[in-house]
Amino acid sequence: MSLTLWQSRYESWFQANWVHDDGAHDIAHLRRVWMSAQRIMESTPADPLVVLTACYFHDVVNLPKNHPERHLASTYAATETQRILQQDFLDFPAEKIDAVMHAVKTHSFSAGIPPQTLEAKIVQDADRLESLGAIGLARVFYTAGALNRPLFDSQDPLGKDRELNDVKWTLDHFQKKLLRLPETMHTETGRMLAEHNADFLVRYMAKLYAELQGNLVGMDEGVLRDFTPLKTEY
Repeated sequence: MSLTLWQSRYESWFQANWVHDDGAHDIAHLRRVWMSAQRIMESTPADPLVVLTACYFHDVVNLPKNHPERHLASTYAATETQRILQQDFLDFPAEKIDAVMHAVKTHSFSAGIPPQTLEAKIVQDADRLESLGAIGLARVFYTAGALNRPLFDSQDPLGKDRELNDVKWTLDHFQKKLLRLPETMHTETGRMLAEHNADFLVRYMAKLYAELQGNLVGMDEGVLRDFTPLKTEY
């Protein structure tokens, strides 16, 4: 069976069975993760069906950012993925289920479980790319709104003279997590894309900080200098 047909079947399953109201983790998110995974997977020996399946089911159990068991969500999702494949996709190759479960379980940043297979590394990289660039910027502030979390500390937006706290201030999340993502990438392509899209977030920070200082048309050069990630040579 072609990957396109598997993807169509997965989408039909989610449309019929997946009920939740998190716009940052909807079916469009699953499609984008798969699209990024295909880019990363090019010219690798990765199993495309394992990658596709894990991309679609990695958030089948998705707990809110402030849920006390958030770090366990990917483990729950792996178990649920096994159940779904065995119950609703009887023709899915049984010998690939463990590989899919591993990729689902290890994709999460909060879980902190290292991926051991190429497929799992690709899925994790692809999912983390969703937190960077224009899409990442939209998603982080969507989530902040859902959690009723302030955008930034107006007295010290970059946390220069205080401890960073991304539970309290949304902009702190850029330094606490998002700008650190490029160095966590496992694949060369994933790291290259992550560095490029992290640049976008730094430029946004520089523009925001300039505006807060009364400069409405420029970017703060200090922010660009201090936060732009070093590029990896390929």
